[in-house]
Amino acid sequence: MNPRDVERLGEIAARLDRLRNVPTDVLAAIVTRDGLCMWAFTDADPGELTGSDTPDRELAARYCAGCPVQDECLEWELRLHGPDTVGIWGGMPEDDRRALYPLWRTRGGRPGEHTEEGEQ
Repeated sequence: MNPRDVERLGEIAARLDRLRNVPTDVLAAIVTRDGLCMWAFTDADPGELTGSDTPDRELAARYCAGCPVQDECLEWELRLHGPDTVGIWGGMPEDDRRALYPLWRTRGGRPGEHTEEGEQ
């Protein structure tokens, strides 16, 4: 990952700190109530993730454009699935979220945060 990408992901991780103390169930309620993807797209609308970086980034950007709860969605997904994240959440494709996860995690625990097996 190039230094510019690391810096961008670090900025995103820092921005999510404002959600650190929001309970996970509250994040879930906000995202399911206000997330554009929860009501704007029918099952027929979703595009296919390709597994390729550029098309998946474009799909994430298109799906999440204008969504008012992108940060809440991203925080929720990182807590729930951490490094095992798949799909599009918070305007980011899964490869970006997987790269973001360790940076986000080093910034401190959150309630309901995903943990690796065997961690305490």
